[in-house]
Amino acid sequence: MFLAESSIQLVPDASLLLHLLMVVVMVAVLNRTLLKPINRILADREKHILGRVDEAQEMRKQTEQKLGEYNSALRAARTEGYQLLEKERSQAVREKEEKVRVFKEEMSGHLAENIRTTHEQEKRVQQELEREAETLGAMITAQILRR
Repeated sequence: MFLAESSIQLVPDASLLLHLLMVVVMVAVLNRTLLKPINRILADREKHILGRVDEAQEMRKQTEQKLGEYNSALRAARTEGYQLLEKERSQAVREKEEKVRVFKEEMSGHLAENIRTTHEQEKRVQQELEREAETLGAMITAQILRR
């Protein structure tokens, strides 16, 4: 009999209900005092982390957009600069060509004037030579005939 008293009793009695009730009360108390605040803190952390992640993604999108705008503006400025340089170069080439044309015209005019002057001088010299030849011819003829 001694063995029967010290063995575990398998028949449920009222103490089992009392133990179950205590476990339920302890779970409720633990839930309210410990688990609910921890779950709330974890939820707040997750919300905060997700908010930061969303914020970081938004900032990344804005950065990419601004970088695209910057690159577009840079390309536009370069294009405008190249167009301005080309315009200035074209204008300088036109001015140079105009100066060369004017210089050629002036030189052509001077050359034509020099050629005309040279022809006039040639005609005068030729006339003088013809007069001197006639004079010399007359003098030679006169000297030959006097002898």
